[in-house]
Amino acid sequence: MIGKSTASNIIKETCCAIWDVLHGVVMSKPSKEEWLKIAEVFSQTCNFPNCVGALDGKHIRVIKPKMSGSRFFNYKKFFSVVLFAVSDANYCFRYIDIGSYGSSSDSAVFSHSDFGHLLNRNALDLPGDTALPGTTDPALPFVFVGDEAFALGEHLMRPYSSRGLSLERRIFNYRLTRARRVVECAFGILSNKWRFLHSPINLKLENAISAVKAACVLHNFVRQRDGFNFEDSLEHSMERSNFTGVRGNRHGATIRDKFADYFMSPEGEVQRGRCLGSCKLSKLNYY
Repeated sequence: MIGKSTASNIIKETCCAIWDVLHGVVMSKPSKEEWLKIAEVFSQTCNFPNCVGALDGKHIRVIKPKMSGSRFFNYKKFFSVVLFAVSDANYCFRYIDIGSYGSSSDSAVFSHSDFGHLLNRNALDLPGDTALPGTTDPALPFVFVGDEAFALGEHLMRPYSSRGLSLERRIFNYRLTRARRVVECAFGILSNKWRFLHSPINLKLENAISAVKAACVLHNFVRQRDGFNFEDSLEHSMERSNFTGVRGNRHGATIRDKFADYFMSPEGEVQRGRCLGSCKLSKLNYY
């Protein structure tokens, strides 16, 4: 038998060591060449060209931190911290931010994260604008895809509002959703592989955060080494983080319209032989 303080220190030191050793190996910042490879996989499996990542946030249940008031109490009526993540189409996390208050919205977590600051400053080393497959003009930027919680921007696409959608906009929303669901699938694989995420984490807040960070880099390590069992991703116990709609900018809206036009064109329409992987994702139930 060992004491609680000893066990707590072992957990903390082990999780920190796992993060320190693996983070730079399996979750390093991609180069331009790596972004291009990520975009190629998104185009092949999700039929969304020039896409370099899907982003979302999930609640990680925790025991109420001492002296925290209601800051970690979320809209689902339990205590949590938010795990914000960016995933590639191979269900690996390219960036994570863990520890924001459970009461925070996706947009707030994103805007205060290092990733959000880097994206807004164009400091992610993304490739230059590129024409979409089968076309020569116009060249469009590489983008990340998210849900309605995120602000539309030059490098961040979100769905059109669901009211009175034209066929063109419905098709865009469908294609974006297929690409965005890879991050939900990644969350499913993560929580079903590391099952301590299925229940409230009974650790000090700093140790709980260290454990989640360790699980995320181990997820990437195992995914890259062994692949994954698709059935592991069919459901997970993590709740979607708080939704708060935010407005985007006109430039982002123009880029979104150009993607929508492309998806309606002969060059951008979905080919039957390329639907299989994404059709599987359409059967997933996360909420």
